[in-house]
Amino acid sequence: MTNDAQTLLILGASGDLTARLLLPGLGALLAAGDAPPLTLVGAGMDAWDAEHWRKRVVDAFGDHGTAEQAAKVIEESTYAQADVTKAEDLRRLLDGAERPVIFFALPPAITAKACEALTEVDLPEGTRLVLEKPFGTSASSAASLNRLLTRLVPEEQVHRVDHFLGKSTVLNILGVRFANRIFEPLLTSEHVESVKIVFDEDLALEGRAGYYDHAGAMSDMIQSHLLQILAMLTMEAPLTLDPQEFRDKTSEALRATRLWGGDAKESSVRARYTAGELNGRQLPAYAEEKGVDPSRETETLAEVTLAVDNWRWAGVPFTLRSGKAVANSRKEAIITFKAAPRVPGGLHGHDAPNRLRIGFGPDMLALDFTVNGPGDPFELDPVTWDVDFGPGDLPPYGEVLRGVFDNDPMLSVRGDAAEQCWRIVEPVAAAWRAGEVPLLEYPAGSAGPDSPTRTDG
Repeated sequence: MTNDAQTLLILGASGDLTARLLLPGLGALLAAGDAPPLTLVGAGMDAWDAEHWRKRVVDAFGDHGTAEQAAKVIEESTYAQADVTKAEDLRRLLDGAERPVIFFALPPAITAKACEALTEVDLPEGTRLVLEKPFGTSASSAASLNRLLTRLVPEEQVHRVDHFLGKSTVLNILGVRFANRIFEPLLTSEHVESVKIVFDEDLALEGRAGYYDHAGAMSDMIQSHLLQILAMLTMEAPLTLDPQEFRDKTSEALRATRLWGGDAKESSVRARYTAGELNGRQLPAYAEEKGVDPSRETETLAEVTLAVDNWRWAGVPFTLRSGKAVANSRKEAIITFKAAPRVPGGLHGHDAPNRLRIGFGPDMLALDFTVNGPGDPFELDPVTWDVDFGPGDLPPYGEVLRGVFDNDPMLSVRGDAAEQCWRIVEPVAAAWRAGEVPLLEYPAGSAGPDSPTRTDG
């Protein structure tokens, strides 16, 4: 941990992201004693006074706010009303800031305008820029944004944060794969039938129409989080976890990834929820939620099947799926192995495939396989071995912020990888805009729509 004093400037400090995720992560990091000497500055369009802002920070820090460093940060924190797309306002916010970390807790379009305005500002030495996904809205816009960012600071001072990369379970993928001889040799097309990465939530819109209705499940989850998990599952072993080496390997995996069969009509599904009951709540149809424009046809469930077209994975379908308002929420990667070439005659019973499952909530690892069960020794029974990873020391945003303060880019997405993620999903997005893939419907609280790409597991 660096001991140099730093300033965390949050642009969009009055928004939902800051209160719900960013400030709680910061509070946990401060309470753990893993943050540098820090000054916290919030900026937003709302005309808040110091008392209003301080209450927001106190509420978000929760019990962590009593720790010595956290209490000091709360006491000294300030807030300023500002238009972050204006150079003069940004200049005022940065006046006197020490090694500032500028966190853009803003919609993508506003982030781009704020970065444009920063080109007119003399940034203090050591400035780092922290951007939330999605990074752009297409491969070309991501490339334009990347060019703009590197006009401001060097690439190594740009942190395109993906809080999924701060999840201890996601990082545990590296340990499972590369520290266990029993798994890694089997993770090839010779042995693997298919891979699914699923993040189905039993949450609905929850008041986030302003962001979500412009993004949808594809941009919100698949283009960002789930493609990063795919990269970790498919990358070749890095020599070390040095950030450059690690990110070289994940980018290499993404460059090999493309739409399965090249046809979005056959390899993708889009749907949105209709009215239904979820966890005892009656939910309106997505199209009737406050702030939603039904004509946008924003999807609340997206599913895409991809190929990782390299020596290790050629021929294995990777299905990425994320949906909202889905019953029995699942957050896991499921690696399904091919069946045994032949089962000796005389053994009978269970014939389900072997599976390796990595859960992202709860955080766990499970192996489904078959043994001779009790009773009839010729009867095959399914068993599962599982282990609970347990939570990490910090919440995901705490891990991400620790990396930013240390200027360690391992838990952020490199510019070329951000462009590759858009390149992968663009054929699907184009087919959806053209109406080539129908917008299906599923009742809130159901398992989601039936679809050609959907399989068990």
